[in-house]
Amino acid sequence: MQNPEKETKIQELLKLLEDKYAKEGQDLTVHLEGLLNSKYLNYWDYIHLDALLNLQVPKTEFSDELMFIIYHQITELYFKMVLHEINNIRKQEFIDKDSFFHRLNRVNWFFGQLIQSFDIISVGMEQEQFLKFRTALHPASGFQSVQYRMTEIASTDFINLVSKDHRDDFHDYSTIDQMFEKIYWKKGAIDVTTGKKTLTLKQFEEKYSEVLIRLANDCVSTNLWSIFKRLPFDAQEDEKLISAMRKYDTYANINWPLAHYKYAVSYLIRSKQIVPSTGGTNWQKYLPPRFQKQIFFPSLWSEQELQDWGKTWVETEVFAHLI
Repeated sequence: MQNPEKETKIQELLKLLEDKYAKEGQDLTVHLEGLLNSKYLNYWDYIHLDALLNLQVPKTEFSDELMFIIYHQITELYFKMVLHEINNIRKQEFIDKDSFFHRLNRVNWFFGQLIQSFDIISVGMEQEQFLKFRTALHPASGFQSVQYRMTEIASTDFINLVSKDHRDDFHDYSTIDQMFEKIYWKKGAIDVTTGKKTLTLKQFEEKYSEVLIRLANDCVSTNLWSIFKRLPFDAQEDEKLISAMRKYDTYANINWPLAHYKYAVSYLIRSKQIVPSTGGTNWQKYLPPRFQKQIFFPSLWSEQELQDWGKTWVETEVFAHLI
């Protein structure tokens, strides 16, 4: 027995589909026949599970290297989600406070999960195994995460990413190309013994410099800070929105780099001797935010907060555990 209500619904949907395909010059009957001949979608094909589970290819026989690879792949997927939400903000021609706040809260949630997940490295790996298999990874380094660099560029005015020692060298008419040469993370990839660029940095620049410069030019007026400053004045004074902006700044420029610093302290300092990083980066000076003073939204912080940037985290999360 036919269900009249169901039949009516089917006819309505068919009419909507016909209108949709007609606008594109498509024949609905062809697409319906294609649907009839298609297989049902399943979970493993939809997320490409087989391909995903075969993307981990260790270079050594140490079992914990698999954990190391998986975690860094998870990290990159988190960064992809962060960038996706930032781009959802950037691509809107007009965005109101509520939409901005909603998307920014998503960014903060993703970043918060990312930071908390870093304990996988300390809990899920044996130090002795790590210190052995890491020698097979040279010159690869987490420093080469382009999505992290893209996240920074999409978040703030580019001058805030210039090394603090060179920010006064530039003016309002300086180009992205000029400032890019003094971006802060390049200083962290100078060989600690020769004073020259590490191979890690050279490889990264060769592969991604053009991509990052192009993105930076695209973000001159569409980075998060620029969009925030175009919101109505009352929105810019909204305490909840300011708090969300500050939380993101803290996550990206204090908690995330210091999670790496804490990890480096526990894994790369052994018997009071500092083990060099796989990429030759000067992680002791590159990772601590108090040295770099990279801040996305400096005008949202007090002078004292800017001066003490990252200090509290180091005292509570690093030094307190070394005593």
